[in-house]
Amino acid sequence: MYFAVAGIEVSPLVPPLAAFCVSFFASMGGISGAFLLLPFQMSFLGYTAPSVSATNQFYNVVAIPSGVYRYIKEKRMVWPLTLAVAVGTLPGVFIGAYVRVAWLPDPKPFKLFAACVLLYIGAKLVGDLLKKRQGKVQPRGIVTSGAGGEFTVTLEESSVRRIAYTFQGELHECPTSGVFALAFIVGVIGGAYGIGGGAIIAPFFVSWFRLPVHTISGATLMGTFLTSIAGVAFYSLIAPYYPEQSVSPDWGLGLLFGLGGAAGMYLGARCQKYVPATVIKWALGAVIIGTALKYAVDYFT
Repeated sequence: MYFAVAGIEVSPLVPPLAAFCVSFFASMGGISGAFLLLPFQMSFLGYTAPSVSATNQFYNVVAIPSGVYRYIKEKRMVWPLTLAVAVGTLPGVFIGAYVRVAWLPDPKPFKLFAACVLLYIGAKLVGDLLKKRQGKVQPRGIVTSGAGGEFTVTLEESSVRRIAYTFQGELHECPTSGVFALAFIVGVIGGAYGIGGGAIIAPFFVSWFRLPVHTISGATLMGTFLTSIAGVAFYSLIAPYYPEQSVSPDWGLGLLFGLGGAAGMYLGARCQKYVPATVIKWALGAVIIGTALKYAVDYFT
């Protein structure tokens, strides 16, 4: 099947199958898998035009609602956290999209940019995991009852000062202003990278704010969904001003990726609570670092 915007020919079965496999595991860590599908499109499919970022964000728009629905149904959505992420990320997405088209249209420097961002995130996440194993990192959660507890989120406070909630018998909190500032920076990077920002902000929530990975997944996916809508709209609006480049999404390719991703995310969200948080964190760190190294090798070779 030929996709005119992407300028590639591929079997219509390949995109949904790839997206299903990626999103099933990625959604457990609170990310859509778009940051893995981007190198798949660029390196395996040969889709390197700036529109690959817009296509990736369209994949988020189609795929994410199924995973978010599952987290809502299981009462693991931290809505104030979702709002702070969305409001902080939205303006950054517009800036990032412009940076991608105006300053990073060539795929080679874009790969180096992506490698640096992902390598830092992966190293930070793995470093914290190693410190925790050695007993150097203490959890910030405050025990409010005996060990265990219901596998649902109970909101305790939502204000301009902090967001606090209980989960599994512990109180977890983070500064609202800190989340907003982080979300804005992530929005710029995510907008340029074409991932909506969830793949970047989820590891920061886990490693910086010590929030349980089982509670941030719904919020980061919802934030990614909202910002991806804005990203797709912005790429489409600025496309006429860059007629020499492919900027608008490849709707057909994005839809095929999205359909496979929707099935994968729903199942991933449903299975997440049966997977230990440490396993999810290690897997997330390994995949992020592996992707970063792949981009770095591509740039220098």
